[in-house]
Amino acid sequence: MLRAMAKTNLGPATTAIHAGIEPNPVTGAIVDPISQCSVYAQPSPGEFKYDYGRSMNPNFYPLEKALAALEGAEHAAVVSSGVAAMTAIITLCKAGDKILLPKDLYGGTYRLYVQLFSQFGLKFIQIDMRDLDGVEKRLSQGDIKMLYAESPTNPLLQIYDLEKLASLAKAAGAVSVCDNTFATPMCQRPLQLGFDLVLHSASKYLGGHSDIVGGAIMTNDKDMHTQVTFARKSIGLHHDPLSMFLLRRGLKTLPLRMERHQSNAMKFAQHLEKHPAVEQVIYPGLESHPQHDIAKRQMSGFSGMVSVIFKTDLDTTKKIVSSFEVITLAESLGAVESLVQIPASMSNQKIPEEVRAENGLPDGLVRFSVGIEDIDDLIADVDQAIAACVP
Repeated sequence: MLRAMAKTNLGPATTAIHAGIEPNPVTGAIVDPISQCSVYAQPSPGEFKYDYGRSMNPNFYPLEKALAALEGAEHAAVVSSGVAAMTAIITLCKAGDKILLPKDLYGGTYRLYVQLFSQFGLKFIQIDMRDLDGVEKRLSQGDIKMLYAESPTNPLLQIYDLEKLASLAKAAGAVSVCDNTFATPMCQRPLQLGFDLVLHSASKYLGGHSDIVGGAIMTNDKDMHTQVTFARKSIGLHHDPLSMFLLRRGLKTLPLRMERHQSNAMKFAQHLEKHPAVEQVIYPGLESHPQHDIAKRQMSGFSGMVSVIFKTDLDTTKKIVSSFEVITLAESLGAVESLVQIPASMSNQKIPEEVRAENGLPDGLVRFSVGIEDIDDLIADVDQAIAACVP
């Protein structure tokens, strides 16, 4: 067992299994028990190892050490969901601050930031972050507090030049934040590209089994870490012990799962790119992807998300996604089982139709989260669904 991860040059699979894990000093157990406790005795007032379940729990620490090690970060904070991670991060801002957001934005982020937090005086500005000149011009006005990016984006799978965005934000004195949920630390490490903060919806690839909801924030900045953990305690964004236990267990197989997700996604995308019923396949690993060269430069893998536009009307597209036998029609992503959805009708439904159109999100776009099943079965499933619905 690697005591407190004394070695720092270990590979990702070793890190995923061992980081933060030490044998229980009482029993010798190599798996941390679930500490289902909210109240802790204190030997004297204000003297404690744990004070209250909302601020700390024994299950926090092995999980946070593993998350930090995988992301190459000094600090990590686990929270109750990806939305909780976004909430903790936005507390770095105050009323009147301006935040740059990408135009292609996860619907839950749009809902939380633009539709909810705008009422508290925060100003959110959406911009095409592929246009670096446009980003630089907006940042040069000197009034942006935070730049918040996703890459790959959800659901159009756009790739942004993260190193350049981080550099532009730093030059403008803005905090830079990257949602790394789609890529995971196995494919991309935004902190190493210059970002201040990285967040994940841990419900997705990090957990990987569709059985938890969770979030995580990683940073090398001690003060920012202190602020987000203060927000976790103050707002009640803490994770529950069982979910933390399951998330730590899920992390152990993350490198293996991501290898299979990527392998399957590439074959799935290549197959659909040749299908006569398909108009466009969007996958960063394909040479046809507009930002393929950027993806190759800043990513070590392309993850398991594939977006597709069929040569069909919306009603037929809905029939296709409802006709799979192996792939499940459901929101979320990043699980061992393959999932499919139409973002404009599901995860991004709350974004107004005119905003979706302005941001280039077609109603018929289909997003696949390619799982780790046998790829021949997934290809056969998509083929039979198309054949059943397209004359």
